[in-house]
Amino acid sequence: MAASPESEPTAVQARRERLLTRLGGGSLRTHTAGGVLINGAWSIGLQGLGFLRGFIVAAFLAPHDYGVWAIIVVGYSMLGVLRQVGIGDKYVQQDDPDEEAAFQKAFTLEAILSGGLWLILMLFTPVVALIYRAPEIVAPGLIALLAMPGAILQTPVWAYHRDMDFRRERRLTAIDPIVAMVVTAGLAIAGAGYWSFAIGNVAGTWAGAIVILRHAPYPLRFRYDRGTARSYVKFSTPLLLSNLSSIVLVQGTTLFARSAVGIAGVGALALANSVRTYTAFADGIISASMYPAICAMKDRRAVLHESFVKSNRLALMWGFPVGIGVALFGGDLIHFVLGDRWQFAVTLFQAVGIVSAIGHLAFNWDNYVRAVGDTKPVAVYAWIGLLGWAAGPVPLLLADGLRGYGIGLFVVALLNLVVRAHFMRRFFPGFAIWRHALRAIAPTVPAVGAVLLLRLVESPARPFGLVVGEVAVYVGVTAAATWLTERALLREAIGYLRRSRGLSPSPA
Repeated sequence: MAASPESEPTAVQARRERLLTRLGGGSLRTHTAGGVLINGAWSIGLQGLGFLRGFIVAAFLAPHDYGVWAIIVVGYSMLGVLRQVGIGDKYVQQDDPDEEAAFQKAFTLEAILSGGLWLILMLFTPVVALIYRAPEIVAPGLIALLAMPGAILQTPVWAYHRDMDFRRERRLTAIDPIVAMVVTAGLAIAGAGYWSFAIGNVAGTWAGAIVILRHAPYPLRFRYDRGTARSYVKFSTPLLLSNLSSIVLVQGTTLFARSAVGIAGVGALALANSVRTYTAFADGIISASMYPAICAMKDRRAVLHESFVKSNRLALMWGFPVGIGVALFGGDLIHFVLGDRWQFAVTLFQAVGIVSAIGHLAFNWDNYVRAVGDTKPVAVYAWIGLLGWAAGPVPLLLADGLRGYGIGLFVVALLNLVVRAHFMRRFFPGFAIWRHALRAIAPTVPAVGAVLLLRLVESPARPFGLVVGEVAVYVGVTAAATWLTERALLREAIGYLRRSRGLSPSPA
């Protein structure tokens, strides 16, 4: 039964007390800040492996072959994205004192949903091949689907995440990307083509599942409860609507790209999106680390506002300079890493870098509406964004290929920023996103200026050593400017990390 408004603060407070007891004392502020930095340190390496994997394979695959794998991923996302309806988020958000039963109920719903979608995707594979006129995707696509049962078996890490035991969570979840990287890169170098992605993903997922199951805090049992299912459906329905908009967006864009720029163009879109994903990895780290604490403090709006502002400032220290750096050095990245056969995608890479930088502003707004159980804004945001895609990137893709698509991305980025600002003003009255934008831009401006000044006096030829020197100048000036403008926040965050090291979570 849902808690009444009067009883909810008591339930939330009891959860906070249980959580702090398990964490060994201290404050949620300390554990959350420490968790953000711990997850950040782990993820710099792990996300870097995933990013490097894509580029290693791209260096050994022809653009057409890379496009084949991109079609497999996009085609399956038509149904696979439906499993991302927030079951894990709802499990973290709920306050059931019977924690073993709560996990097993969530696991049951995840297994039912993901297992059903897995069977549908197996049957749907020939349809995907027909839609995209790419029969070569059938065999590697079916092999790739063998990863889904392994992903279901990785759900025990939800419990460590809810308990903010980030060290153990990161150690367990590191197995999947490391194994996937080694297997995929090895097969790509050996000449396996797009098969390297399919086999590497399966190997990584199942290796991760085996390790996680050995350290599962609760036994995996099916425990279906109608009341729990209803509460999850209420929480997840707006997220499902949001995902439906993503399906329309991704499928529509890929189908138009298949016709306008061919399979090689689809591969370029996928590779550019991997750059965008990497520039956003800090956002994911901070969001995931903070979400359990946000849920545990959802009855304290002032504390939530402080956490929102500071988390955005921390993420922007990484995300904004990296995005602008991709735009500044995108041509060099393609020339020296991917090879000149990818030269047609330079403008796209530059546009994706700038758009990624803009996307970091108020990146974790949806964490806060999810924490209070109001997921409707997430669906509204997604469908407004879909209209933006229909008005910008898609028609410009048809009119001017990848360059037009890159220009259209700016339309969506600005529209999404306005919508995020609107919802945050409703949640935090008086919030002004433009102040945060100026703070984010400030450290990058002198770094960009320094690089552009160097290019004015350099020769037109760009040897590798010169590019490395420019990157060093860009990183150095950005780091110095960031320290000058944000040293108080950095010192505060480092202080929390030091204090969190002295607090040992109790064994699970």
